[in-house]
Amino acid sequence: TTLFRSLNSQLSTLNSQLSTLNSQLSTLNSQPSTLNSPMSIISIQYFSTPLGELILGALGDALCVCDWRYRKMRTAIDSRLTSQGQARFVEQEHDIIIEAKAQINAYLAGERQEFSVPLLLVGTDFQKTVWEELLKIPFGKTLTYLQLSNRLQNPKAIRAVATANGANALSIFVPCHRIIGSQGELVGYAGGLPAKQKLLDLEGGRQVGLF
Repeated sequence: TTLFRSLNSQLSTLNSQLSTLNSQLSTLNSQPSTLNSPMSIISIQYFSTPLGELILGALGDALCVCDWRYRKMRTAIDSRLTSQGQARFVEQEHDIIIEAKAQINAYLAGERQEFSVPLLLVGTDFQKTVWEELLKIPFGKTLTYLQLSNRLQNPKAIRAVATANGANALSIFVPCHRIIGSQGELVGYAGGLPAKQKLLDLEGGRQVGLF
């Protein structure tokens, strides 16, 4: 009798545990599966310009890529965009890309000084802060890295600011080409220094920090 009571008690405990497990499985099954969810798509197109070939990309209703196709950080930039955007690249046309091409052509022809394409900044909070400050630099003006750091109220972060500047995936639209060296010299640029020089020449020189 004692043995039967012990077995019944153990069976009762097992049934209770199975009931709890079934309840947990039911809850899991009712939740949407992220593993099977389709990824978002970043539409991309390659675009040849007189300064070099660009890769343009749109996610949703905003431009998230306007970058030099053969830059050294291409793989790292692409990985950041796809991982943080939870998306994959698909080479296809997109209305935002069509408009971006038209505005770039107008800019390079000297017919446009500002852009109106909606932008999507993909990066860390610090990177976004740097890129947003770059957007405030007007056409035809330039800043040094130190001046940019001062505007961010963080003059000691000059190296981090320079790194964020170099990680910009929206060249031309986010004008990292308007950042120059402390003596007015050209410094690194993803599209190459000749392209940077031509962009600055197009904008009419280097008036440092006069705004």
